[in-house]
Amino acid sequence: MAKKVIGNLKLRIPGGKATAGPPVGSTLGQWGLNMMDFINPFNEQTKEFMGKNVIVHIRVYDDRTFDFKCLGQPVDDLIREKIKLDKGSGKPNTDKVGKITMAQIKEIAAVKMAQLNAIDEEGACKQIAGTARSMGVEVVE
Repeated sequence: MAKKVIGNLKLRIPGGKATAGPPVGSTLGQWGLNMMDFINPFNEQTKEFMGKNVIVHIRVYDDRTFDFKCLGQPVDDLIREKIKLDKGSGKPNTDKVGKITMAQIKEIAAVKMAQLNAIDEEGACKQIAGTARSMGVEVVE
């Protein structure tokens, strides 16, 4: 019989730098999980993302075990990194903070295709372009 899932956690943690402090320690502690069983494998898996934020989904089971999946960098971080931007706009409709080309969007789509809810590359590009627009980044051809 399959284990019963009692919790789904989503965290944004610096790759290769997870520690027992917040946000990892406080979140896993609430569920009664052993933090070191998560921290060591996570740091090992995310060495190539050293210092960059990584999204991780943790599934907690009723017998206090868990599994996790690393989804890589968030799309907004990839956009900011690609166009060398510190942060998005507070008023994205009126204050534009940068420009991104469709070629750059296609590069990001290729990296994130497995995690996006898109059938093809065109749909993935539309999702990433929408994220860029909501950050105040203008999409140019």
